[in-house]
Amino acid sequence: MDEAIGLATTSVQNGGGPFGALIAKGGEIVAIGNNKVTSNLDPTAHGEVSAIRAACQKLGTFSLEGCVLVTSCEPCPMCLSSALWARVDRIIFAADRDDAAVAGFDDRKFYDLFEKRPAELWPMVIERVEMPNRTAPFDAWLAKSDRVDY
Repeated sequence: MDEAIGLATTSVQNGGGPFGALIAKGGEIVAIGNNKVTSNLDPTAHGEVSAIRAACQKLGTFSLEGCVLVTSCEPCPMCLSSALWARVDRIIFAADRDDAAVAGFDDRKFYDLFEKRPAELWPMVIERVEMPNRTAPFDAWLAKSDRVDY
């Protein structure tokens, strides 16, 4: 989890958004990703999607069964959907949607569309890990004077 938070914080320093993610399999990191929405002018270039794309390329498959998505922040609905399509086994995250909203990333309208989630439809395990530095990427984002808000 510290790696994902570090990727997110470094992303801010390099002109990206405050989100980082990695795909792990068998305890090894397969691929990493960070938010490149503004730098790539691509609204789908979220950290989780970037990590999923890189992992699929590295593993030579579109299925990430047996993999874990580790992300600095609770996945937005697009990233959650991408993880479901990729068939990852588990998602763990540090900061949550409320932490993101404080930094200006308020996707609550999107979450509201998907709030009721029957376990029999989406059996994937999704859990939050309590981390003392979970808001470090957002703190770096808010302190960045030349950030491009989106």
